[in-house]
Amino acid sequence: MMATLRDIAQRAHVSPATVSRVLNNDLTLSVTAETRTNILKIATGLNYQKANHPNARFQKHIALVQWYSESKEEDDLYYMTIREGIEQQAPKYGFDVMRIFHNELSKIPKDIDGIIAVGKFSTEQVGQLKEISRNLVFIDDDQFPNGFDTILTDFRYGIKQVVDFFVQQNIQDIGLIYGEELSTDKLRVIPDFRYNSFKKALDKYQLFDSELCFKGDFTKQSGYEQMSYAIRQKKLPHAFFISNDPMAAGALKALQEHKIDVPKRVQVFSFNNTSLASLVNPELSSVDVATTQMGSAAVDLMQNLLTDPRHVAKRIDLATKLIFRQSTIYQ
Repeated sequence: MMATLRDIAQRAHVSPATVSRVLNNDLTLSVTAETRTNILKIATGLNYQKANHPNARFQKHIALVQWYSESKEEDDLYYMTIREGIEQQAPKYGFDVMRIFHNELSKIPKDIDGIIAVGKFSTEQVGQLKEISRNLVFIDDDQFPNGFDTILTDFRYGIKQVVDFFVQQNIQDIGLIYGEELSTDKLRVIPDFRYNSFKKALDKYQLFDSELCFKGDFTKQSGYEQMSYAIRQKKLPHAFFISNDPMAAGALKALQEHKIDVPKRVQVFSFNNTSLASLVNPELSSVDVATTQMGSAAVDLMQNLLTDPRHVAKRIDLATKLIFRQSTIYQ
């Protein structure tokens, strides 16, 4: 088996980024002559050969920082598919991607070339990331006002379309199940931006009712609990917009337990359109988010950030579209 940069790094007790820069004769790298010589000796001993592709000599090492733990990511496919988009696009530029889960920033090598941060981050965490590398791209957290490249989803238009769809059926009572979270260091409360978009869309028709809005935490169990609570209020809306697929799956379970017909009595429209939306019964209508493209766009921005001296920070909003399935009445 051909030796890799990681093989050399493990034996030299340095990061793969350091190995790459030494092998590419990067004289700006601050390492001792002894370390440099040791890396070259190990590479020779392992008969290491550089990859024969156009990007080989430009290979960079990127940290992919997820605010979710690896186990939680498996429960919320939204962030998993963003990560997959990053990892699929990275080889195009010869990027070696290092995964960091649950904001374990201490695991990021100090000589990393850039960081793609996925999720929500406190001011303090952004400061820590900036100290490690100035080459930062954020996904799903608007850090553009702070001067960083950012990839976001356009919540407003997709939610407006959902509300318009329900109103066109002459539904006057439209409920919302949404979430609120904390950054991993507990220093930032992260509101659900879907709430404001939902309220604005309903205000247009003078139909917004705060008593029909139920706050959870984006988990399936939370969706189940909030829908159960809504049912007990004896004022159950005829339609719900729910902020993500796991909460919507939990909400469907509560409706089924109470023998409430979906979609005849209650219609449900979710957000994200992960694979979960088509695995539940009835299948969920959902706002499709281009998660894979969010990941690949972040890699493209990182490439520009690393190679263009005239790079300026960019904020990119990706469009959404409605996917209709069995949880709504669509003619």
